[in-house]
Amino acid sequence: MEYLGIATFPLPCKGRIPNFLGAEIAAEKMRQLEEWKSAKIIFVNPDSPQRKVRENALRDGKILLMASPRLKRGFIMLDPKKVYGKEYFASTIKGALELGTAIEVKDLPKPDLIVEGSVAVDTKGHRLGKGGGYSDLEIGLIKRVFGDIPVATTVHDIQVVEMVPHEAKDEKVSIIVTPTRVIRIDL
Repeated sequence: MEYLGIATFPLPCKGRIPNFLGAEIAAEKMRQLEEWKSAKIIFVNPDSPQRKVRENALRDGKILLMASPRLKRGFIMLDPKKVYGKEYFASTIKGALELGTAIEVKDLPKPDLIVEGSVAVDTKGHRLGKGGGYSDLEIGLIKRVFGDIPVATTVHDIQVVEMVPHEAKDEKVSIIVTPTRVIRIDL
């Protein structure tokens, strides 16, 4: 992605979910999904390419749940009423930690949609993260408590690949949103 000039700040991409040109377009496309429109509570990972997704959730009046980076501070809940006018800042890691409320897993409200970042994803719903297993942990914890919830990812078109290496324990996505298309996975 760096070689092709489609990766954006923060660089280099190695060791992180890569931010990409078109991330904001993908976030806007996510807003058009019925799952998004009907959701009252959305869980979104803290990575850079999903910052606009987090901002949109707050602007659309949805409660935003977010994992702190590497789960070091657990989970954070942001109420759109409490951050009105500060949605951009609240959608950043610093803003979420400052304006949000720390929340225990046992106190998480049920999200209607989960949005995770990916290094790569295939059309069978397998995703590759940055290697720490945090997304699988986040999704797994939420699904163990609440059952099946749609899981989406926003990626650049080039991140949709033929096959992602995976294990049976890996969590899958059901919706892939790129700047140019929406791919639905039958799980």
